[in-house]
Amino acid sequence: MNSELVVDVKPTEISIALLENKRLVELHQEGREELFAVGNIYMGRVKKIMPGLNAAFVDVGYEKDAFLHYLDLGSNFNTLRSFTVQAQSDRKRIPATQKFKSLPEIDKNGSISDVLQTGQEILVQVAKEPISTKGPRLTAEVSIAGRFLVLIPFADKVSISQKIKSEEERIRLKQLIQSIKPKGFGVIARTVAEDKKVAELDNELKILVKRWEEAIVKTQQAKGTTLILEEIGRTVGIIRDLFNPSFKHIYVNDKNIFTEVHDYVKLIAPEQKDIVKLYKEEAPIFDSFGITKQIKSSLGKTVSFKNGAYLIIEHTEALHVVDVNSGNRSKAGNGQEQNAYEVNLAAAEEIARQLRLRDMGGIIVIDFIDMHEGENRQNLYEKMREFMADDRAKHNILPLSKFGLMQMTRQRVRPAVDIDLEENCPTCNGKGTIKPSILFTDQLERKIEYLVKRLNVKNFVLYIHPYVYAYINQGFCSIRRKWKKQYGRGFKIIPSQQLGFLQYKFYDKNSVEIDLQEKIEKI
Repeated sequence: MNSELVVDVKPTEISIALLENKRLVELHQEGREELFAVGNIYMGRVKKIMPGLNAAFVDVGYEKDAFLHYLDLGSNFNTLRSFTVQAQSDRKRIPATQKFKSLPEIDKNGSISDVLQTGQEILVQVAKEPISTKGPRLTAEVSIAGRFLVLIPFADKVSISQKIKSEEERIRLKQLIQSIKPKGFGVIARTVAEDKKVAELDNELKILVKRWEEAIVKTQQAKGTTLILEEIGRTVGIIRDLFNPSFKHIYVNDKNIFTEVHDYVKLIAPEQKDIVKLYKEEAPIFDSFGITKQIKSSLGKTVSFKNGAYLIIEHTEALHVVDVNSGNRSKAGNGQEQNAYEVNLAAAEEIARQLRLRDMGGIIVIDFIDMHEGENRQNLYEKMREFMADDRAKHNILPLSKFGLMQMTRQRVRPAVDIDLEENCPTCNGKGTIKPSILFTDQLERKIEYLVKRLNVKNFVLYIHPYVYAYINQGFCSIRRKWKKQYGRGFKIIPSQQLGFLQYKFYDKNSVEIDLQEKIEKI
């Protein structure tokens, strides 16, 4: 498999696309100022105890208080709480985790009010980002993730990923980690730790312990709600979780993020550092790699996948529903049962991709086309499990019910990707009437003239639809050449597939959008 990662860095957000054999399988988007990433550790303050839910609401700086259930406190909560209190009481001396005395574990069937009280400050970690109207979901069993290992303070045990099947390798890893891990820490060996040498694991373990020690220092300095330890950037985090020898290229269109990614790959896989490349072309990076078109064709309510067959994907507050339709596919020749089986197999493969692509979580119900033969139903179930094998999110799939429905659950950590693919008319704003299209280039010229002569902005970028770009470039004496001659050569015109037909956007030299529409209307 040929895997590529394409990173589109914009002033307000970063979009990360994972391609497998040129096909888009994962899409991650986050704001540049987004703070509540999964894995962040905070010093939070208990705002309200809810005995009926056996949970508490904790202030970590978000507009809605975060939710912490008793079962998410972790068995070693007493030790962590005592350690935090000692660290804050003596700000001149950093307590040693290895020498700290462990306290008895909390009762698994205990009550939240026996452990927490309103106003108490506790160390917590974001387990789920805010979803819909809910605040973040927290855990008090803090951990620090690396590429090969996950460090858990005060757990003092070694666990091996269940995806490592070889019993011999599991024993090797457990003995190896037991020999190098410091006292007072628990360690989970991730799947990618399989067959790794002791030097690699020991080096990462030291880095994780150092990050925990840095978190202790911040805990001592914390006053009120404070971010103690920030999870590494989303781009590096995805590389950490996904990186494997099948990665052929990582393209980034921003120098700072490129340096960050290059340094990380150089650290974890020096022999592959040259796969990280800085994208320097003028065309939008997602357009160049065909990602924009795949997003527009794959993330709508209706998704076509093979020979006219299509999916209908609906999102509700409680669950996601997927309906499989054969569309205008010909049923002649093979018979109804065989046609239904073939469409369902192709649909299962596309649905597995859609779950990863949209990051759909919670309960998912799939309405496949009815099949009467038990063998076909069983084969479809097994194929669905096979297609979902590469999904990193935890999931559970049930066989088809007697109604032809397949039910599954998939781990929900972040909100599902929801991209509005509808393109409003940029001229009429949905009113239904527009100015003559033939005058569109005249309108653009007036705005270029306004920028250059009235605002004295010489260097800027104009993004337009590829069809319009082709029109203004046609012929030797093209419209674009005339504009360059009249208004100078300091500006660029670049086609963008993300724009509607008569849509345009102006950006200054710092990639900040110029709201020229509003300025023109005030003239």
